Parts: sequence; C-alpha cells; structure tokens
Amino acid sequence: MKNKSLFLVLLLLCTGFCTNLSAQNAPSDTVSTVQVSQNDVTEQSEAMDKNISIADTLKKFVSTMGFATMTWKTVVMLLVAFLLLYLAIVKGFEPLLLLPIAFGMLLTNIPLAGMFHSELFADGHVHWDALSQGGGLIDYLYLGVKMGIYPCIIFVGIGAMTDFGPLLANPKSLLLGAAAQLGIFATFIAAIALEFTPAQAASIGIIGGADGPTAIFLTSKLAPELLGPIAVAAYSYMALVPVIQPPIMRLLTTKKERQIKMQQLRAVSRVEKILFPIIVTVIVSLTLPSAAALIGCLMFGNLMRESGVVERLTKTVQNELMNIVTVFLGISVGATTTAETFLNLQTVMILAIGIVAFGMGTAGGVLLAKLLNVFSSRNKINPLIGSAGVSAVPMAARVSQIEGQKADPHNYLLMHAMGPNVAGVIGSAVAAGILLSMMGS
Repeated sequence: MKNKSLFLVLLLLCTGFCTNLSAQNAPSDTVSTVQVSQNDVTEQSEAMDKNISIADTLKKFVSTMGFATMTWKTVVMLLVAFLLLYLAIVKGFEPLLLLPIAFGMLLTNIPLAGMFHSELFADGHVHWDALSQGGGLIDYLYLGVKMGIYPCIIFVGIGAMTDFGPLLANPKSLLLGAAAQLGIFATFIAAIALEFTPAQAASIGIIGGADGPTAIFLTSKLAPELLGPIAVAAYSYMALVPVIQPPIMRLLTTKKERQIKMQQLRAVSRVEKILFPIIVTVIVSLTLPSAAALIGCLMFGNLMRESGVVERLTKTVQNELMNIVTVFLGISVGATTTAETFLNLQTVMILAIGIVAFGMGTAGGVLLAKLLNVFSSRNKINPLIGSAGVSAVPMAARVSQIEGQKADPHNYLLMHAMGPNVAGVIGSAVAAGILLSMMGS
C-alpha cells in the first residue's frame, strides 16, 4: 500500500515538472517564430525600397534627356541646322562661316544642354552677375560678338588681304561702291514702313551691303534679338551672289554695254598704297566717329600689308587670327538662333527684305555706271563692274568678269571690278557708321 502511494506521488511530481517545463519552452518557440516573420518582412521591405530607388533613378535619368522635352519647334530648328550644314559642306555656300553658324544653331537648340542663355543678354545689356554664376560655354564666346570684338578683328584680316590698287588706279570706282549701298538705305526705309523699329530696320538694311561682319557688328549693337536671322540671311545671300546678280545685271544693261572694253589700269606706287589707309582712317573717323572701329581696323590691316615691315604679323592676321575668330564668331552667332527668335513672321520678312536689299544694291552700282557713261565721251565704264560694288569680295568681281566674257570672250573685267568691290567694303562700313550714328548709339 505504501509502495502504491509513493508511486502515485512520484507520478504527480513528474507530471507537474513536465507541464511546467512545457509552459516555459512554449513562449520561446513563439518568439522565435515571430522573429523569423519580422526578419522576412524587413528583407521584403528592403527589396521593395531598392526596387523603388532604381525606378526613381531611371525615371530621373530619362527626365534629364533632351528627348523628353523636345517640341516641334526644336525639331524644325534642328532640321534648319542640318540644311545649313548641307549647304556649307556639300554645296560650298560660304562654308567658312555658314558651317560654324549652323553648328552653333545645332548646339543651342538641343534641349537642356544649357550652352547659351539669351536672358543673360536681355534688354541689350550683359548681366555680369548672372553670367559669372551660371554662364555656359557659348555665353562667354558671345561676349566677343556683343562687344563688337570679333567683327573688328575680322576686318583687320580683311584689310591685310585686300589690295586697294585697282581703286586707287580708277578713283571713279569709289562712286560705284558708294552707289551699291543704295540697297541699305532703301531697305531701311522699307523696313520702317513694315513696322520694324528704326534700330531693327537699320540692322535689316545692312544686309544689302553683302558684308557679313558689318551686319553682325551693327545688329549686335542695335537689334541683338535679330542677330541670328540677319546673320543667316547675310551669309546665305553672299553665297548666292552668282545666282542673284546675273539676272539683274542682264536686265539693266544692253549687250553693247556689256561688251565695253575698259582701258588697262595704271600702276599704283607703293607710296600711294601706304598713304591711302592712313588718309582714309583720318578722314572717315573725323567725319563719322561711329565708323572708326570698322574703318580703323580695316585700314590697319591694309597698312600692315602695304608697309611690308611686319610680314609676320600680316600673315598671322590673314590666317591664324582670322580663322580662330571666325570659328568663335560663327558658333556664337549661330547660338542666338533659337526657336523663339527664329521661327516667327519677322524672320520670313527679314529673309524677303534682305534679298530685295541685295538686289537693289546690285542695281544701284550698275545704274550709276550707266549714268557716268552719259557724261563721259571716252574711257567709258562697263556697267557690269558696278554690280561689284556690293562688298562680297572677290565673288562679286568674279561675277562681273563671267558676265562680261559671256558678251565678249576677250573682255577681261576682273581687275576693273575689284575697284568697286573693295570700295564696297569701305562703303558698307561707312553706311553702318551712319546708321549707328542716326540711332544715337
């Protein structure tokens, strides 16, 4: 009996001990299960965060691509840039400046590239504080255009490459060069009639001089908002001289007039060639101070050439210096041709008025040559050389030569045409000075 009681007591103690042990172990197992569940949730959360972070990064990257912000205007401007590149590279239309202009147009119209910021030059002023904080590459290059530095340096190079001998040998050529500026002032009046401002009209009118650097110089000071369209028009029409001029020349002259043979030009002494740039600089600068920058640079380059004592400098301004500045000028001018300034009715009007100005300049030179012949019984002038009064050197003179030889294969007009041609360079610079003075700048 005692053994049975003892056995029951031991059985009860063992049962209680096991129950207590199970109770203690149960929470531990539950905690472990909970901890495993929490770890799984944490890992899933981290994976989701990583996926979200990658998606946001990709989304942000796509939003910074130019493709994301392209508009139809952007596409049109890029196509215009491609067209100008084609004309410069394939057709050879004024490639030295048309190619940089076209590439500058390409760069400035790529969305989000931030190459050029027109607001830094708003209201005709350079906002130096903003420029120093966030200017792009072309913003700094454009300063040379805005301050009139590039056109003047190019004029030094033009002067160093120009021979004014034909002009000195036949002073009447100066009158023909002056008459070819008729297109500038006639177009100035016409542009005002079309409700352009006087400053804008002056900038449009200068296209008629067929002188790219002068057009850029004047426009950058009077109407910088029109710089892109005017530069494109000026250089495009200069390239089209062989297309635009011949019909006008043939229309205004008879075959007999085109067959006029001019006497051989006299030899010009070295002293005359040295004194000419000095005298012209003094007279023009005193008479028209606003033209002193262009005329002074042109004549300085020519004096270096004719003096013969600075041959190394002459070669530098003819080649390396002029080439470098041409690149900077073209790219920075092209960068101003944004969709906002180019794709509008004004641009169409500028292109249309520009070709009229060019045609009137050609006609002015031809008609004055015919008029001079009325008062001259001998040493008559072939009217064809009057068309060379526009300052597209030497292309306009070559056109006169070609048209003259069509009428008479034995007629050589090239050197005679170079007289009004180089006179036109002087004439367009003087015309720019007059317009600059009239506008009060």
